[in-house]
Amino acid sequence: MTSTSTETPAVTPHEVELTIGGMTCASCAARVEKKLNRMDGVFATVNYATEKAKIAYADGVAVDDLIATVVKTGYTAEEPPPPVITERDAPAVERDSDPELAGLRQRLLVSVLLAAPVVLMSMIPALQFDNWRWLALTLASPVVVWGGLPFHRAAFTNARHGAATMDTLVSVGTLAAYGWSLWALFWGDAGRPVAPGMPGMEGMGVRESFSFTASRTGGTSEIYLEVAAGVVAFILLGRYLEARAKRRSGAALRALMELGAKDVCVLRGGREVRVSVGELVIGDRFVVRPGEKIATDGTVVEGVSAVDASMLTGESVPVDVGVGDAVTGATVNAGGRLVVEATRVGADTQLARMARLVEDAQNGKAEVQRLADRISGVFVPVVLLIALGTFGAWLALTGDAVAAFTAAVAVLIIACPCALGLATPTALMVGTGRGAQLGILIKGPEVLESTRRVDTIVLDKTGTVTTGRMTLQEVYVAEGADEKQVLRLAGALEHASEHPVARAIAAGAEERVGPLPAAESFENVPGRGVRGRVDGREVAVGRLVDGLSGPLPEELAHAKAEAESGGRTAVVVAWDGEARGVLTVADAVRETSAEAVRELRALGLTPVLLTGDNRAVAEAVARAVGIEQVISEVLPEEKVEAVRRLQGEGRTVAMVGDGVNDAAALATADLGLAMGTGTDAAIEASDLTLVRGDLRVAADAIRLSRRTLSTIKGNLVWAFGYNVAALPLAAAGLLNPMIAGAAMAFSSVFVVTNSLRLRTFR
Repeated sequence: MTSTSTETPAVTPHEVELTIGGMTCASCAARVEKKLNRMDGVFATVNYATEKAKIAYADGVAVDDLIATVVKTGYTAEEPPPPVITERDAPAVERDSDPELAGLRQRLLVSVLLAAPVVLMSMIPALQFDNWRWLALTLASPVVVWGGLPFHRAAFTNARHGAATMDTLVSVGTLAAYGWSLWALFWGDAGRPVAPGMPGMEGMGVRESFSFTASRTGGTSEIYLEVAAGVVAFILLGRYLEARAKRRSGAALRALMELGAKDVCVLRGGREVRVSVGELVIGDRFVVRPGEKIATDGTVVEGVSAVDASMLTGESVPVDVGVGDAVTGATVNAGGRLVVEATRVGADTQLARMARLVEDAQNGKAEVQRLADRISGVFVPVVLLIALGTFGAWLALTGDAVAAFTAAVAVLIIACPCALGLATPTALMVGTGRGAQLGILIKGPEVLESTRRVDTIVLDKTGTVTTGRMTLQEVYVAEGADEKQVLRLAGALEHASEHPVARAIAAGAEERVGPLPAAESFENVPGRGVRGRVDGREVAVGRLVDGLSGPLPEELAHAKAEAESGGRTAVVVAWDGEARGVLTVADAVRETSAEAVRELRALGLTPVLLTGDNRAVAEAVARAVGIEQVISEVLPEEKVEAVRRLQGEGRTVAMVGDGVNDAAALATADLGLAMGTGTDAAIEASDLTLVRGDLRVAADAIRLSRRTLSTIKGNLVWAFGYNVAALPLAAAGLLNPMIAGAAMAFSSVFVVTNSLRLRTFR
């Protein structure tokens, strides 16, 4: 597993998550993070896409101190409300509308309606009339002042704190264009009417005529109202599309958190009482009727049904449950009436834990994003210097103030670090959200980087490749004996025993022959088996038959030896002093394990089977699923050594397990994957949790992680490449400032839209 960053304080006993308001670009997030990390005993990561700060802090630091630091930096901070895990608690605004998005949409629509005529009049001579520039000024002023108010306000706030962000670039660029236009109109000669048919314009196309009217002889006549209004409109459009896309990228997590039931029918005093889910306590028994959601995690105490867990695990086939089986909150009862006893409530349920894991992952940062954040933090001041240098260089080389000003404004507007800031978090939000829908929980962004390097995958046998439950396999009977009778008598006797092999025989017999009779005079014979009276017969069942029955017939002895050589447990059934049959019991291989191993091989991974069982059992399972390398007969503590040995051979190792004895090995592996049907210790020690308990999901998890990582890298290549290519073009005067504004806005939209493609992962 990836180790924790060395920047983390040595002692960080407290953690808090704050919602940060007022951030408009990656530079803002970098500033807040830098200020928080300057505090003693504080380690913070600030995510621009999720607008949250995850902070670890030592004793002596209060949450109020952290909030005060953020406020002093020029932003707002507050602790978010508890996660919404029921539909009843989900705020209507989350499900229906977003006031911030609605306000942005209104500002965008007004700005576009006012800016469009300004741009058209400036570019198309046929639309120009006497004094058209004064109409353009009238229309452009509300766009620059009111439409661009969020940029100006943020730029002013940042300036008060001695900082510069993307808003600084937009605000300075648009106000400079607007101010130059005012000066040219009121004090230059741009205020004079220019008719479409003025001398010198004959035969010009739209582009040439625009250039002519916008840049007549004499720099004082140049106006940039279409640039000021158009850039504001374009950037508002980009920010609106970005906000919508960011909201969609977090939709999977919101949907996950709203899956829970609203209320529940609890049994109290023999009566059914309907209460809110929040009133449930551990030990309460509640009724779940067909079609209803199970209110919380629990154990079935009455009834038989099928449960649809597709919304949590992605598994489309309902699972049969009966008395004693565990069920998960938010799954749907698809069959008969159930009575369930609550074992976990509130934040301890699997649904709440899943939501928490996904949210933590989305708030994290990959190493590549940390690099992007560092670049964003210094990018804006560098751009301001480049813009000043561009203006000075053009002025010195050409003496043309208009050309110098145009190039400088284009530099200011084209250079936006937003795409850099969005490259990782948006892909991570969509990828982890999609994973949650498919039953894959990714703990953090560093996990994605681990999946790319993994070349070997170690599979624990029991509970991972196999079901983890002993089941009745074959039934061999002696000549003249009846198979149903053998099962009936053996099952009845074993039903009185608590041994795992006995439970497997009893369950298998009951499934195959129906209800079993009661056993009398039950006796456990240590080291041999059990005996008792069933249906008036003296019955014995055991692995060692000496003293329980006569010698084994040849055909049964052969079947017993063959079963044991194949790694199965063989049990002899005898009555009235004669051996009548042999039953074989084994931990059954999951039906999907062989397919899962093939998929893992297709990903370039070498599977290795790891187990504490004997060699014969391990090799039999390995043959069944197509694994060539087997490590058997290892103690729990030796599993760690086995993983380290593989790592010592130069391999990058992933480990899949489910038990407490796998936790240390999962933590030691470069990538730990825990089966969601396993223990809490294994899940906590892992990097990825496979909620469904199906080994095929391991291949899905690695594919999704790799695809998310490739999306992040593609986003970063675009974001870096865009700025590297665009800045020289703008400085060389080859980009109109309005086109620069459009390109800058849509670079962020491209990054977010590219990330949204992960929603289609299958």
